Amino acid sequence: MTELHERTDLLHLLRSRPLVVLTGAGLSTDSGIPDYRGPQAPARMPMTYQEFVSGPEARQRYWARSHVGWGRMRRADPNDGHRALARIAPDLLITQNVDGLHEKVGTPRLVALHGRIADVVCLGCRETSTRAALQELLGELNPGYADRHAAVEVRPDGDVDLEDTAGFVVPACDGCGGILKPHVVFFGENVPAERVARCYAAVDALAETDGVLLVAGSSLTVMSGLRFVRRAAKAGTPVVIVNRGTTRGDDLATYRVEDGCSEFLTALAG
Repeated sequence: MTELHERTDLLHLLRSRPLVVLTGAGLSTDSGIPDYRGPQAPARMPMTYQEFVSGPEARQRYWARSHVGWGRMRRADPNDGHRALARIAPDLLITQNVDGLHEKVGTPRLVALHGRIADVVCLGCRETSTRAALQELLGELNPGYADRHAAVEVRPDGDVDLEDTAGFVVPACDGCGGILKPHVVFFGENVPAERVARCYAAVDALAETDGVLLVAGSSLTVMSGLRFVRRAAKAGTPVVIVNRGTTRGDDLATYRVEDGCSEFLTALAG
């Protein structure tokens, strides 16, 4: 790994070559959405898929917290980093984030690796619906619930720090009576194969075009993102990591920058 002291050299490299960008939760912290592993991250892991499907109590706990937290999260606005990436328009932008902020600024050629928290899917019939519609229904079934817990701390992915969720009413699917789940990839689930294939193809193309893989705001702790860094490094493609704090991919990085995503990406977009 090489630490560049001249930012202008690195910006020139990134501007002059084809680019694939991988973003993580660190990109959205400037929008008021906390991450899991950054310097200010809460010491808590998200619910796993296995826990979510284990029984009604787990789902009650998830949806009660989400009902309070998502009401705030959906009002988050894209920050300078999101806007910069939309202007840069890389060959492909792969995001591990589910907040939909890249979509809000109209980022082209985007793969939301883990899905979008604004969508809901039935685990029975696989019918999809909007989180906004479910939020309204949850409010009708649990009147005043969000207001009574307005002071609780927001956590990643629209979650909140709320332990007592007894009595919260969770609806079933209107069509089949099945379990409703946010249409995102939980820990313990696999990313859909077609998304992974598209990302691998873009990363592989960098080796043929003398391109660069840029990682912005990801600790690369989970394999869903780290695998693309490993793939690029194995092919000899330069890997640039911009993040506050260490990452699991640091030993694979060609260049490592300790900087905020908004500041660095704004400079890159010029």
